[in-house]
Amino acid sequence: MIALYFDGRELRLAREYPFNRLDDAVVRVVYAGICGTDLEILRGYAGFSGVPGHEFVGIVVEAGDRSLVGRRVVGEINVGCGVCGMCVRGLERHCPNRTVLGIKGRDGAFAEYLSLPSRNLHIVPDNVDDAEAVFTEPLAAAYEILEQVKVDPSWRVAVVGDGRLANLIAQVLSTVVDRLRVFGKHERKVGLLRELGIDAVVEVESRDLNSYDMVVEATGSLTGYARAVELVKPRGLVVLKSTVAARHEINMAPLVVNEVTLIGSRCGPFKPALKALSKGIVKVSKLVDAIYGFEEYREAFEKAEEPATLKVLLKPLNKR
Repeated sequence: MIALYFDGRELRLAREYPFNRLDDAVVRVVYAGICGTDLEILRGYAGFSGVPGHEFVGIVVEAGDRSLVGRRVVGEINVGCGVCGMCVRGLERHCPNRTVLGIKGRDGAFAEYLSLPSRNLHIVPDNVDDAEAVFTEPLAAAYEILEQVKVDPSWRVAVVGDGRLANLIAQVLSTVVDRLRVFGKHERKVGLLRELGIDAVVEVESRDLNSYDMVVEATGSLTGYARAVELVKPRGLVVLKSTVAARHEINMAPLVVNEVTLIGSRCGPFKPALKALSKGIVKVSKLVDAIYGFEEYREAFEKAEEPATLKVLLKPLNKR
């Protein structure tokens, strides 16, 4: 099959890449999205080699659950052992022996086909188109915040970042709190948030410092943590979403002095994400900047790296 292969140093197009079927379901990829984690993998994050990519929509061609064959699906990316304490509790994403699609021990979605267990697949509602469906995985990550934190509607909440994930997080949080502000860097991205009725700015004012009950850091950069700590009030919450390959030092003292709670947040539930896309609660159509074929992968990743870009999709050479 055709795939994009990363050998730990360089990403390249492989026209005869062997398909590694690890589970009962085989999915033919229609679209795959390039996200910040994929870009960090190419910089060395997670020490991954193989086929990257974990945001996708596709058609099931084989599955142990025959009702899935021919259906349009998205998939949860963590595959646990099924028997450890974490898996028994329904927390496969924390299984110590897990594989993760396109991130850890498992070829991902930048290929014609991928393999996942049937239990990981979710059928896409008919009124959600292919490009929208690709956002299910990052939107689920946004909904994970509501799984981890009982957000009080009266809270003042800030989101640091204006990229694709930050945009989704802001849309989700705007459904539960009235006082939400997004701190971005790019006028175009901030403008898209404002079009959604979300308060978004590019400058931090003195009145913003130490004034938010919860701050979600979703910059995808090394600078986001420090900004989040500046914004959170004493005894507030900071939720970290960024995964960055580069090593960096952080100042923990403000967390101790201000008794701030720090929460790491990663993958999340697919059902509310698909429901939000189907009902138009979260809007993603304006977040897609470009779609490239696999043979154009260099241009695709260059586009994804541009600061003004939100989402780039890849399409295999196969036809739906």
